[in-house]
Amino acid sequence: MNKRIRLVMHLRKMGVTDMAVLGAIEKIPRETFVPPAVRDQAWEDMALPIGRGQTISQPFVVASMTAALKLSDRDKVLEIGTGCGYQAAVLSRLCRRVYTIERHKPLLESAEKRFEALKLRNITAIAADGMRGWPKINGIDQAPFDKIIVTAAARDKPPQALLDQLKIGGLMVIPVGESGRQVLRLYRKKSDDTFAVKDLMGVRFVPLLPDIAADLEQDSSAGNGLESGRAGANGVV
Repeated sequence: MNKRIRLVMHLRKMGVTDMAVLGAIEKIPRETFVPPAVRDQAWEDMALPIGRGQTISQPFVVASMTAALKLSDRDKVLEIGTGCGYQAAVLSRLCRRVYTIERHKPLLESAEKRFEALKLRNITAIAADGMRGWPKINGIDQAPFDKIIVTAAARDKPPQALLDQLKIGGLMVIPVGESGRQVLRLYRKKSDDTFAVKDLMGVRFVPLLPDIAADLEQDSSAGNGLESGRAGANGVV
């Protein structure tokens, strides 16, 4: 069986029912976003190392986070944590425009090359401190955003800057909690200072960190808890 179809069938069995999301997962070539050493595992439902202590998320987690946003083709989406660019690529198939921030410049540069190679023209990527949200560029402010997705874990709550940049009525999906006790949480902005909050599932993500990473920051993917989604209360998928 085709690896892409097998993965999509697996995700459906895991409870992902949004056909648009499944279609995007099938169409975006995940092997393009992983290092050659793990390319043979690209269509497996697992997180994989991409360098700089970061990972490409497990497809089940990507699909679950994306589906939770209930995207439309009119949405403007902010992503915090570009990584290899895979999540942004999936989003780009489902919304009007993706604005994505990465703190590791080498990862960002590689992601931009992949976007160009795949002709994904509706993604704007920058190196910046994602905890501060999308900055004004040449006096232009892109906020507020219809949807926000964060691919690293906040310690106890989303950064205030991200809550401020979410449109009233908009949705944000973000992992929250310390390592080993993280939950994927959905925020719906009801007013400038009130939110409806829903816990979706247990997850494991690398921590959300401030500032742009130093060029000499360790490039290691070992021992950095790969992202994954948990099935129920027991065991990790």
